[in-house]
Amino acid sequence: MTTTLPPRAGRRCHNALNPLHSTVYFSPDFAKELAGLGIEDSRAAYFAGRAAAMGAVGPGTVAATFYNFSHELIAQHLPAVWDVAPPAAVLAARLRAADATLRRLLGDDAIASEAMAEAAGLALRAAEGCTRHARPLYAAHADLPVPEEPHLAYWHAATLLREHRGDAHLAALLSAGLDPLEALVSHTATGKGMAPRWILATRGWRRADWDAAAGRLRERGLLDEQGELTEAGSALRAELEDHTDRLDAAPYEHLGAAGVERLTELGRGFLGAAAAAGAFPQDLVGKG
Repeated sequence: MTTTLPPRAGRRCHNALNPLHSTVYFSPDFAKELAGLGIEDSRAAYFAGRAAAMGAVGPGTVAATFYNFSHELIAQHLPAVWDVAPPAAVLAARLRAADATLRRLLGDDAIASEAMAEAAGLALRAAEGCTRHARPLYAAHADLPVPEEPHLAYWHAATLLREHRGDAHLAALLSAGLDPLEALVSHTATGKGMAPRWILATRGWRRADWDAAAGRLRERGLLDEQGELTEAGSALRAELEDHTDRLDAAPYEHLGAAGVERLTELGRGFLGAAAAAGAFPQDLVGKG
């Protein structure tokens, strides 16, 4: 099915599904499962958990596909992490963590609900419209089996849609001429991106790197002296999202306007419940 969607309908749907997928990486259940494999460092666990679908890859592949992490940081953990636990074991642990996390955040009634089964069906149908070429993280996850339980099928489909859009967003960033840290600094300046202290603590960059990236953005007229986006900077960030929307339209066009609207509604409900249950750090997003 191909239909004309309302403006930014696919983006709104993505914004409802992607954060619920991401709860796993903030979850104590994920840390516990990976520690059970011998991976106790939180950054090593994240790299392994998200990259495992691509196999026992090295730091170059992860730097390319994750984009906004320092290669130096990644190389501290990859490929050594695969000597601790192979990708198949990591993927199984991640799925167990997703199960535990969703049950803890949403409750058993929501897990067993007709709404969850409906959301899983809609999200999987949307994912049928995704394409593999030039989308490495999506393509790797698309080769994984779909879990049978609806809440895990929903999480899996959200993963597919997340990585499909993410791969597209990297193409948009390259087109805009934003390197990894410039992308982070400009996103934070919108007020919707990760707070600088979280970026510096998790992405492997130093404050000097951050300041240098901000300086390059100022030289391009995208950031002012106070670290706020200029009119040109705001326009660039808006075009980045529009460009990403265009590259990521296929799954939502495939699902159709009514399906996208319903999936967004269901996704927001699950996400709201998860957030209310403390799924995310309170200071994760912002300029401070």
